[in-house]
Amino acid sequence: MAKLKLGTIPDDKPVKLTIELPAAIHRDLVAYGNALGRETGQGVVEPAKLIGPMLVRFMATDRAFAKLRRTESPPQRPHSEKSASEKLT
Repeated sequence: MAKLKLGTIPDDKPVKLTIELPAAIHRDLVAYGNALGRETGQGVVEPAKLIGPMLVRFMATDRAFAKLRRTESPPQRPHSEKSASEKLT
């Protein structure tokens, strides 16, 4: 079998979104989840758990998006790091 682009799905704290998908995409997600589960040995992966990693992979490989983020976004800092103004209060 061909190697799938997604690997093991990490168990991470999710943010809930409600979306509508065409039935054909849902069927494909179910089939992908079954194939991924067989390939990784983690059992059937629910379609909802696939969408986040698929979007991450898509955005990570979109060169135009990466360039846009580098030019338009200020660097992100960890939540635990305080800015100079926050340290004064």
